[in-house]
Amino acid sequence: MPLSPSYQRSRQLLATPLSQVRGVGPRVLEKLAKIGLATVEDALYTLPFRYEDRREIRKIAQLRPGEQEVFFGEIIASGESQTARSRKRLYEAVVSDGTGSIALKWFHYRKDWMKKRFAVGARAFFVGEVKRFGAIREVHHPEAEFVEGEASMDQLVAADPLSFGRILPVYPLTEGLHQKAARKIFKDVVERFAPTAISPIPAAILQRRCLMPLAQAFQQAHWPDNQAHLQDLAAGRDPARRALVFDEFFFLELGLALKRRGVVLEEGIPFEVAHRYTKPLAKLLPYTLTDAQRRVLGEIKRDLMAPHPMHRLVQGDVGSGKTIVALMAALVAIENHTQVAVVAPTEILAEQHYLQFHHWLGQLGLKAALLSGGTGAKEKRAILEEIREGRVDLVVGTHAVLQEGVEFKRLGLGIIDEQHRFGVRQRGVLRKKGSNPHILVMTATPIPRTLSLTLYGDLALSIIDELPPGRSPIKTRAFPDPNRSRAYEVIRHELEAGRQAYIVYPLVEESEKTDLLAASEGAEYLQQKVFPGHRVGLLHGRMKPNEKEAIMADFKARGIDILVSTTVIEVGIDVPNATVMMVEHAERFGLAQLHQLRGRVGRGSHQGYCLLIRSQRCSEEGMRRIQVMCETTDGFKIAEADLEIRGPGEFLGTRQAGVPDFRVADLLRDGRVLEEAREEAFLLAEDPDFLSGEQYAELRSALMERWGSRLELASIG
Repeated sequence: MPLSPSYQRSRQLLATPLSQVRGVGPRVLEKLAKIGLATVEDALYTLPFRYEDRREIRKIAQLRPGEQEVFFGEIIASGESQTARSRKRLYEAVVSDGTGSIALKWFHYRKDWMKKRFAVGARAFFVGEVKRFGAIREVHHPEAEFVEGEASMDQLVAADPLSFGRILPVYPLTEGLHQKAARKIFKDVVERFAPTAISPIPAAILQRRCLMPLAQAFQQAHWPDNQAHLQDLAAGRDPARRALVFDEFFFLELGLALKRRGVVLEEGIPFEVAHRYTKPLAKLLPYTLTDAQRRVLGEIKRDLMAPHPMHRLVQGDVGSGKTIVALMAALVAIENHTQVAVVAPTEILAEQHYLQFHHWLGQLGLKAALLSGGTGAKEKRAILEEIREGRVDLVVGTHAVLQEGVEFKRLGLGIIDEQHRFGVRQRGVLRKKGSNPHILVMTATPIPRTLSLTLYGDLALSIIDELPPGRSPIKTRAFPDPNRSRAYEVIRHELEAGRQAYIVYPLVEESEKTDLLAASEGAEYLQQKVFPGHRVGLLHGRMKPNEKEAIMADFKARGIDILVSTTVIEVGIDVPNATVMMVEHAERFGLAQLHQLRGRVGRGSHQGYCLLIRSQRCSEEGMRRIQVMCETTDGFKIAEADLEIRGPGEFLGTRQAGVPDFRVADLLRDGRVLEEAREEAFLLAEDPDFLSGEQYAELRSALMERWGSRLELASIG
């Protein structure tokens, strides 16, 4: 469909290389490339990360403690000094303007460079937060813009309107590129190119959501009017940024909406539910399913019976029983003469799932196989042949299942565990292993709503929001390393009452040998010195699956009282008699991991305890994580805290293929805008004309350009 000449012209201009912008020579171009800027459009979307209020330049006598201030003055003293208390060295300069003087201090500096730059007699504009200690005012690590010649402050301000008398943008920069030079470049880009930006989002949506036009939003976000509210700018709540955030979220959500719509339009494999295996399994289970499990299973069965492929996310906190729900779904696929693939992000998780699935399937006369990076070549060939011939009902594995060479006779259901570690693309690969198989995604990591909408916008959501009956919240306590004897007392008390305990050591991949050593030595020490009258077992990553299975079976049968483990026994292990989880070096674990580990205990009717041992050198972030664990057992609260502490990239694992890279939007800050954008995008995707209507040609073109390859939107090209 042809695009309008004005839109085509806009796209051409925004693709202009930065080498064609004033002030951008080869060296500057190289520096801009380091922060990912190549075109004019890249620069427009690189918004200031903060703003400086330079509307008023105050006299030194008028500077207000606690405020970010701009002032002008001459350096009257400069040199190294020492703090009175700790005798630490620092660099100090004193600045005067005739109305008063103020001290400037630096605690990290290069002495020679400072002496040269902050020489006595030099004049500059200074920007920084004014602090007060008794009667003394000072500024730490201020920014300075030095001026040449004898001109007065008023003359200098009048001569440089770009730097003074206004709200100034502060850009994210790389070494060797200074704010003043960057501002000139960005100013030129905004003045020449922002007016040409056209949004293909329908005008009705922009009006309904009170969004300013794209061209104006770029201008205001980079160079706000003097009437702008500094607090809103600082918090990212100004109307210009909101318009750009909406623009970014809208296209992602539109892509996800089309993916979901595409799934609905595709032919699937409608299953019949005869309960051939699910009823016998329900009789084998030592417990009955919770209402929440039954409800979610009902939602899954309805999807499986529909003529279109299922795409459903099952979210349930640790211990809510997702695995059994997934196994029941797998049995429905198997009774319909199709195969099931279960994909987990790590070998440990894959093995644990395999041990559980293979245990139950074996009793039903069905076959499960494990396929991971650690599977030997000969064994792998045999398994691949059995999968191809349909002699394996269910395959469990890591990314290895997604690789070429893994061919199914008839794949009916793909189950992906811990979805936040797999992107949209990996789901696509799994779907191509069959003829539009049903896809079930599971996560025990509660995902905050904003992340859920960006990562799983194309999935229907089921939540298992109920723990099995009789469970009480686990009591969590933290102990510094020297107080570990108090933690041992808790374990001793539980062992004497006939219960069992886990003790987990952190696994750091680069140093598996030292971790194994730490756990082996730990197990030996515990057996000989701390719990000589009890049986201590050891489980580690170098054991073969059958060895691990034997140890776990022994633990479950109460042949072992304390299980020491290096492998992260996060998921799938269910020993109701285990009531204590002690975590060594708890600060080395992420919040989600700690929450998963805690969920391994208290699975019976007895009170569960989680004991976190932290080292003396625990970082501030580590302390925050441990504090969150002690304050709440609510998985969603923990996930929100985790997202705040680490940010979305770290929370999800930055290099994941499915994680969207946002240039402007911030998932923590912009949740409300995301909800609005999603609502509008899903509404628009339902328009039957969207895929072919001429009025949507530009919108489809923009969507393909931004998200086409990432979301595999081949059908709308």
